[in-house]
Amino acid sequence: MSAEPVPPDPPPWQPDPVRQRQAAYTIEDVLDLPPDAPRVELLDGVITVVPSPSLDHQDISFLLCAWLRRHAPSHYRAAIAVGVAVGVRTTYEPDVVLYRTGASGSHHYLTPEEVVLVAEVVSPGTKRRDRITKPAGYADAGIAHYWRVEQDPLHVYAYRLQAGRYELVADSAEALEVAEPFPVKLSVSELRP
Repeated sequence: MSAEPVPPDPPPWQPDPVRQRQAAYTIEDVLDLPPDAPRVELLDGVITVVPSPSLDHQDISFLLCAWLRRHAPSHYRAAIAVGVAVGVRTTYEPDVVLYRTGASGSHHYLTPEEVVLVAEVVSPGTKRRDRITKPAGYADAGIAHYWRVEQDPLHVYAYRLQAGRYELVADSAEALEVAEPFPVKLSVSELRP
């Protein structure tokens, strides 16, 4: 009896260290990643692996997305786990995105022109990115609305783009009310895991 040798599994995908040092990656490279590649963001040409969110983080994202799907006008759609290409060398993976209908359902990334609102749920490991880096990138790309959801205690902050910067328009731990991008009256308790 003879057995055929079993080929070893290929090693898991990882960014090329030379291209990482050169910050030479573009969105085309991200779109060409193999199916087994982890979820990543691209920041000024450097690939960063996005860590898996906690269960509470995922619950909040899902509940916010479901709320937006139920309440947003029919010309908007809400999604999770969809990227936003804010530039050729920078992409983000917001927790929730509200976009204009008509965007291709087969795309992995939306353009800033398609996006109406991005929301980030802040976790201990993403505080700086969700409070500083990503809002600046979204603002530079011209995305009109940014929401930040703090988990402990649960609190929602809503920002609107004004003169190239996000200005706080409302925040609440109880009921968030804003007029744009559509009239919103969100009971924050509906996001509680």
